[in-house]
Amino acid sequence: MFQGETAITVDDKGRLAIPTAYREQVAGECGNRLVITYNPFDEGCLWLFPYAEWERVRDSVNALPSVRAQHRNLQRKLVGAAAVVEPDGAGRILLPASQRTTTGIEKKAVLLGMGDKFELWSEQEHLKTTRQTIGEDDITDEMAELRL
Repeated sequence: MFQGETAITVDDKGRLAIPTAYREQVAGECGNRLVITYNPFDEGCLWLFPYAEWERVRDSVNALPSVRAQHRNLQRKLVGAAAVVEPDGAGRILLPASQRTTTGIEKKAVLLGMGDKFELWSEQEHLKTTRQTIGEDDITDEMAELRL
């Protein structure tokens, strides 16, 4: 289970270091394999899945009938753009250049542990979304039942 927020630096070659707090977990539970793909719902964000979790997501997305344009769009963004990465000896992974460009992830980024996956945000988009508050009209029935 991943959780927490970490400021990340992306080097000139497009590599980022997996935070030391997660390295053993990525090596053991993830078989040292992660899958990077677009977050189809939020601009400026990539998803990083442990490989086993990715297989479940990939299979469920690919099971959608491709006769619908929305399904094909989701399949392209998630499955078509997916890249398998393995941390090197220094715990670094290489982010695909096309994904960095599309999301605006440059030198500074933010890695969020979201339970079953990571979200990697461009610093600017993370600040923008974090500063947005949830208004009373935005609260769903499920949210209203939470005890916060």
